Amino acid sequence: MKILITGAAGFIGFHLSKKLLDQSYQIIGIDNLNEYYDPELKKSRLEILGKYNNFIFQKVDLKDKQAVDNIFEIYQPTHVINLAAQAGVRYSIENPYAYVDSNLTGFMNILEACRNLPVNHLLYASSSSVYGGNKVAPFSTNHNVDHPVSLYAATKKSNELMAHTYSHLYGIPTTGLRFFTVYGPYGRPDMAYFSFTKDILAGKTIKVFNHGKMERDFTYVDDIVEGIVKLIDKAPVANKEWDESKDDLSTSFAPYKIYNIGNNNPVPLMRFINALESALGKKTEKVYMDMQPGDVLRTYADVSDLERDIDFKPNTSIEEGLGKFVEWYKEYYKI
Repeated sequence: MKILITGAAGFIGFHLSKKLLDQSYQIIGIDNLNEYYDPELKKSRLEILGKYNNFIFQKVDLKDKQAVDNIFEIYQPTHVINLAAQAGVRYSIENPYAYVDSNLTGFMNILEACRNLPVNHLLYASSSSVYGGNKVAPFSTNHNVDHPVSLYAATKKSNELMAHTYSHLYGIPTTGLRFFTVYGPYGRPDMAYFSFTKDILAGKTIKVFNHGKMERDFTYVDDIVEGIVKLIDKAPVANKEWDESKDDLSTSFAPYKIYNIGNNNPVPLMRFINALESALGKKTEKVYMDMQPGDVLRTYADVSDLERDIDFKPNTSIEEGLGKFVEWYKEYYKI
């Protein structure tokens, strides 16, 4: 088994690559090493991965079709895990074209490569953001997701639609993974837990949006990785008798499946902040602000099909997970 991981220098891509390398898989990692956040963090991740003999890295931008095709032709991966994407809800308002390039054009190039040089299974990152304005919770993969509230969410929903089309037309087994607010060591500096940690340690105030009246289904990165690893050899099978009136909408007459990977336990924003302050051993002043465009009030993952299919459910508490993150943060930044 040769696994191509796109976004290998990214947060989840790094942790997934390391886990699979430790299990002796052959990993081909690609990343464009963009400057959306500090590229030194990406280089630090790559330094760790580069110590493995079974890891190959190539700097490639997914929107470069020829470069993507070359990777497939040279290495002929048996499985592809597409984690490369332009992330961030708020940044999609400032720079929408970055999302079109990475999340739409880039994913299209991956699909075309999988069509021309068939793989056993394509897994790809979607997002809890696709649930958009949905009110019914927990969010189920059987719910309608046609009401996104950010361009980022719209591109992730588009990925699911594109994948289904290629599964139907070309028989490519595809699995979409809706991640719920992933956090942990070597995380993304643009996310709240990371920036809050930096500001609290510096004695600065932190901005609390919607006056703290929000909930997030925070999911520790090791739980995300465990779920992905267990799904690699669970390629979906077409259900020729599929009927949308009675069958799960996350399955299809094509070899296609969607899963939520979340903690199934929404955490109020103020509990999250209190847990972070406790892990840091330091309180901070808070500035309460209105809701930001593109944000949602609550995320809450129904993971019943994940439990059913791979006997796994994320379960790391926010207190335990933030404790591990703070421990890493202080060591990495020598605090």
